[in-house]
Amino acid sequence: MNQPVAEFANLHPDLRGVNPESYWLPFTPNRHFKASPHARTMVSASGPYYTNAIGNQLFDCLSGMWCSPLGHAHPKIVEAVTKQVSTLDYSPAFQCAAPSTLKLAERVAAMAPAGMDHVFFTSSGSEAVDTALKIAHAFHRCKGEATRFRMIGRERGYHGVGLGGISVGGIPANRKAFASLMINGVDHLPHTHNLGEMAFSKGQPSWGAHLADELERMVTLHDASSIAAVIVEPVQGSTGLLVPPVGYLKKLREICTKHGILLIFDEVITGFGRLGTNFAAQRFDVMPDMITFAKAVTNGVIPLGGVIVRKDIYDAFMHGPE
Repeated sequence: MNQPVAEFANLHPDLRGVNPESYWLPFTPNRHFKASPHARTMVSASGPYYTNAIGNQLFDCLSGMWCSPLGHAHPKIVEAVTKQVSTLDYSPAFQCAAPSTLKLAERVAAMAPAGMDHVFFTSSGSEAVDTALKIAHAFHRCKGEATRFRMIGRERGYHGVGLGGISVGGIPANRKAFASLMINGVDHLPHTHNLGEMAFSKGQPSWGAHLADELERMVTLHDASSIAAVIVEPVQGSTGLLVPPVGYLKKLREICTKHGILLIFDEVITGFGRLGTNFAAQRFDVMPDMITFAKAVTNGVIPLGGVIVRKDIYDAFMHGPE
């Protein structure tokens, strides 16, 4: 056993006899963790603090990867989870439901913008994004528009680790290893970051709304009849918290409506109060056709995501074959 591992095993009662070599961290340089696993292993959390294996208390500046806005070990959440697990720990989602599922769908729909009243649950934000892309594709087929297959993402966008999300995402380092697996027919809008125009600006920058007009160029290039959906983060998270320019999202909405293209807001990060409203769609007063969510919906304690859709999108699936 190497020295870091030997030290690791003696640090905390829960770690006795544990060798961290078996663990493969996601989306992370594993060598950094394996070089000092004791400092990077969290053994408890309460309120806004983590405690690691060597006893250091760490302030959770990122709110648990944006998952835990209510802090850790919240008594009401602990009580609710304990009660649910002891009553009904699992119920199949195929052809079945549970009281908690029905109640949550109703509450999420009530929090969403008016007219978005149907909720499709998933197990993560990445799955929610891939589900939204599939819904967009299938919706157009249900409407007799099977030629609409193309998806438009945005440069520097992040939409999870599913192949659909990586395809519409626009961070080169996340895409380069999977080029041969990317879904066909994806294009990307330009990002809205321009330091020369936006340096030291507060809130929404006044420069940049015109960048949404690039979508019109893509419509001309590809033809509207081939474009199924546009997906953007209202506030781009992983690339550096880029706030949309004033009027940018409204322009995207107008262009999508004009050409019959669905607009998807990826609100895995911004949903459930992150911007002071239930969803960013309400904060910026722009109605998308679908909203993806995850993270804060359960405060991070249980893996859950979902897609909220307009009633007419849901209805399109209710009139075809079973």
